[in-house]
Amino acid sequence: MAKEALLVVCPGRGTYNKAELGYLKRHHADNADFIAGADAVRSANGGEALSALDGAERFSPALHTRGDIASPLIHASAYLDFLDIDRERFSIAAVTGNSMGWYTALACAGAVTGGNGFAIVDAMGHHSQAGEAGGQVLLTLVDEDWRPVNGLRDRVFDLITAIGGRAEHRLFLSIDLGGMLVLAGNEVGLAALLAEAPEMPGRGPMRLINHGPFHTPLMQGSSDGAKAALPTSWFAAPERPMIDGRGHIWRPFASETEALWDYTFGAQILTPYDFTRALQVAVKEFAPDRIVLLGPGDTLGGAIAQALIGIEWLGLTSKADFQAMQADDPFLISMGRDEQRARVTA
Repeated sequence: MAKEALLVVCPGRGTYNKAELGYLKRHHADNADFIAGADAVRSANGGEALSALDGAERFSPALHTRGDIASPLIHASAYLDFLDIDRERFSIAAVTGNSMGWYTALACAGAVTGGNGFAIVDAMGHHSQAGEAGGQVLLTLVDEDWRPVNGLRDRVFDLITAIGGRAEHRLFLSIDLGGMLVLAGNEVGLAALLAEAPEMPGRGPMRLINHGPFHTPLMQGSSDGAKAALPTSWFAAPERPMIDGRGHIWRPFASETEALWDYTFGAQILTPYDFTRALQVAVKEFAPDRIVLLGPGDTLGGAIAQALIGIEWLGLTSKADFQAMQADDPFLISMGRDEQRARVTA
């Protein structure tokens, strides 16, 4: 029986929430060696052990959403989910990720080892938590059926240009996220955005808690710190294709290690992350039988579906189409959902 080919998607920040507390303990208690190694990295960096954070009595938004806490929790959960995919039934066609998920994609694709992948995420989490002032705001550009609202995207980009042109105001596109945009900037730029944003379908602009101005020039200090601390020698050509935040494909036997390191700690940090393009390039190039979204959580599922609708993949043109496709034999499998997780694990 032929194996099904999977596109694996690694989640970014905002996916370890109250419902995910205890995710490592519930799903990965048998990966004690990896978790012990992660705890050792955390201890060396002066951080609290993952096992203690994941095993806390209650979820604390002020604590668990911090960059130096959320990033390693999400990465460990996602990477260990990846290892749990049943390789007797499935092959990995390619790997991609959203924002912080790029670091997880590196480990899943074999471009860095599992241990070095965790060390990278832990270091970048500390950089982001101690980093530049500012943050991110999420805007929704699609209606209830996940169809683009006519002209709204252009109005948002006109506003970015107008606000960014004012003295002391900094505002940029941070992430293109299916039917949503994440904008980032300094505090005065974000305040202007929240005051002047055009009417949005559904909820209005939402400030993301404990998020810095990721994927913008405001993160130059983080980029410089990463390049000084995280060596090129940790990187290798990937064992599986990876699609980055520009839609570029890094292929086995055809990827330069230094260029991959430079992108990861340069352009990936300082320029917009186009998850929509990454996802669309991945399905067009590799035509997977299914997409698997690694845990924890499944909040990225909507953005994946919206990116697929944007190119009418498999005939999808609306949320209703996607829900119908998912009903009996889901194309998108979210490992953060127990009933779907069982479809891809041994």
